[in-house]
Amino acid sequence: MKDYVAVAETTIDASTTDVWRALTDPALIERYMFGSKVTTDWRPGSSIVWKGEYDGKEYEDRGEIVEVEPEHRLVVTHSSPSNGSESHHTVTYELEQVDGRTRLTLEQDGNATAEAAEHSRANWETMLAGLKEVVEAT
Repeated sequence: MKDYVAVAETTIDASTTDVWRALTDPALIERYMFGSKVTTDWRPGSSIVWKGEYDGKEYEDRGEIVEVEPEHRLVVTHSSPSNGSESHHTVTYELEQVDGRTRLTLEQDGNATAEAAEHSRANWETMLAGLKEVVEAT
């Protein structure tokens, strides 16, 4: 059963407008998401594709845009083939304005174990740290 949820969070010294732009602008995504090139139109029901190289191996992950509430909430599915098997997740980004800053909370479901959820959380924490750095530098 895959019911473990990975949760990562950061607070960014920027508006929700600036953080939203970083979440949805492919040029900015590439800067903080390990060089991943993202293709989508950000409309619910549309596909999303992430392409890049990770640990020396090329990858192409796919998903669907589930929900878009600009500057507040973004939900996407994510499928990643790895080692001959396919993993499926839903990733939810929640943005909240707090004292002129943005709290960004990310949840990823579909983790088979607590250890897998912890591994995912650590990866997302790294990504969010990169996003924070990109947003605060612009």
